[in-house]
Amino acid sequence: MELDDTVCFCFHVTCRKLRNYAKHHKPPVASLMSECLGAGTGCGWCIPIVKKIWEKNGQLDELESMAERKARRQQYWMEKYGKKPPPEKGGDPDTTGSV
Repeated sequence: MELDDTVCFCFHVTCRKLRNYAKHHKPPVASLMSECLGAGTGCGWCIPIVKKIWEKNGQLDELESMAERKARRQQYWMEKYGKKPPPEKGGDPDTTGSV
């Protein structure tokens, strides 16, 4: 995962923002990572990734690539909501899972 990759697609929170939040604020529980621009409070798909970043106190290890995360997010939405996720702002509707 690259630092500028989006982790929370609902609120467009990047890995860099979450990593810096974890490093500087050192939240005592993972749920407080949501104070970083609302990450994890939309559809809930990114919560496992946010928890991984919190567990490592902002230190990056190997996380999934953007393409892998987008594919998993689409599958999550299909299972949970029965439809594709909304397109990302500024993204290509053909590649972002538009309805």
